[in-house]
Amino acid sequence: MKNDILLKSLKKEPIERYPVWLMRQAGRYLPEYREIRQKYKSFLDFCKNVEDAALVSLQPVDILGVDAVIMFSDILVILEPMGIKVSFEAGEGPKLEHDFNFKSLKSNDLAKDLDYVFELLKVLKEKSPVPVIGFCGAPFTLASYVIEKESSRDFAKTKIFMYENQKDFHTLMEKLSEALIEYIDHQIKSGADVIQIFDSWSMALSKSAYKEYVYDYNAFIIKSIKQKHPNTPIIYFFRGSSSHIEQASTLGADALSVDWSVCINEVCNTYPSLAFQGNLEPQVLLLSKEIMRKHIEEFIMCIPRDTAFIVNLGHGITPDVSKDNVKYFVECVKEVSYGKRIKFKNS
Repeated sequence: MKNDILLKSLKKEPIERYPVWLMRQAGRYLPEYREIRQKYKSFLDFCKNVEDAALVSLQPVDILGVDAVIMFSDILVILEPMGIKVSFEAGEGPKLEHDFNFKSLKSNDLAKDLDYVFELLKVLKEKSPVPVIGFCGAPFTLASYVIEKESSRDFAKTKIFMYENQKDFHTLMEKLSEALIEYIDHQIKSGADVIQIFDSWSMALSKSAYKEYVYDYNAFIIKSIKQKHPNTPIIYFFRGSSSHIEQASTLGADALSVDWSVCINEVCNTYPSLAFQGNLEPQVLLLSKEIMRKHIEEFIMCIPRDTAFIVNLGHGITPDVSKDNVKYFVECVKEVSYGKRIKFKNS
């Protein structure tokens, strides 16, 4: 591995600048990605083609110069071997089919059906000059897709089911948690240097609901993985960061990836034992280069530490940004944070 600055930062080791990568960095904003995507009618077929999935995973490293590669996949792929049919409709997002009999869901021995994910990680581990990030969805985020059977804006069906059918909801969360532990374990064994857990829809929950219905499952997964792989960093990404950060800080993750609802200066000072990732708004990438640079400079100056930080967005890159702007963003973060605004330990 030629560039391990991301791992050094996660482990609180001295760094010469902040590492940078972007959620959804392999995606529709890249013409190189769109060219390969055209070969496939089905998004899942694309994910299952190891050669092309590896190609698009590595594109941002070559094109943008990011400090990590994240495997090209989807958080919902784990649901198929559990017994839930998943399809992606063009322009509509995922569609799920099942009969709500959650006791019948398979929650172990899933590795064979997800072999394409593990093969992808092996290829990336061999070819990538930067750390490889594996990932999964958090139990609640996956459960919301299962209950809604599609994407949602208000998660009304999920919350009604959660409150009115508590036993069935907890059965679903338990099944998902068991499956996720096995899934993450195999990802690490296949070459993932870092694991990111995506809790994208935690923003739909109140603090009390998060504590009662979600917290214990997240903590159980992280604890179980840490017992098996104590040296593999785990990043917990959660929307609604300002609401849930106090609880998230005790989950056992090495780093918290936060959205723009928190002040990065405040959270870094409040939770000094944790690494942080984030938390710029994705729309920064739509700004002119001059204004974008100003935002980056101001952001870097707000970070009150010299390591244990990764620059990223508070959510994924949107399809309407230009490749040129994303490349400039990465270059600018590297330049601005290279000891110019902050005195690093080894500078």
